[in-house]
Amino acid sequence: MSLRPKEFAILEVHAVIGWAMCGAIVAVGFAVTTEQTALIAHAIGAPIIFTLVSANYFRSFGFTTPLQTAICFVGTVIFLDFFVVSLLINRNLEMFASILGTWLVFALIFASTYLTGRLVSTRNKTEAQVIA
Repeated sequence: MSLRPKEFAILEVHAVIGWAMCGAIVAVGFAVTTEQTALIAHAIGAPIIFTLVSANYFRSFGFTTPLQTAICFVGTVIFLDFFVVSLLINRNLEMFASILGTWLVFALIFASTYLTGRLVSTRNKTEAQVIA
C-alpha cells in the first residue's frame, strides 16, 4: 500500500470520524444508562457507523483495498482507544479486559469495513462495465 500523504490523511480522517462517533455512543450511553447497556449500544452502533464511514470512503476515494482499509480503520481505533481512552482518560487498561467493550467491537468494525468495501467495489466495477 503506497499512499501519498494526502490520501493517507483522507483515509485516517475517515477512521477518526468513525472512532469519534463510537466514542459519542459510549459517552452518552454511560451518562444516561448502565455500563452494560452502553456497551451493547456501542457494539450495535460501531458496525453501523463504520459501514456508513467506509461506504463514503470507498465511493468518494477508495485509495485502498477493502482489506487494507479494514486493517487501517481497526488499527487506528485500537491505537486511539489505547492511547487516548485507556491511558489519557481512564488511566488504566481495564477496557481491554472486556470482550463486549473492545474485542467484539474491533472485530465488528473490521468486518463491516471489509464487507462494505467488497460490496462497494463490486458495485463500482459493475457500474463501470455497464457504462463501457
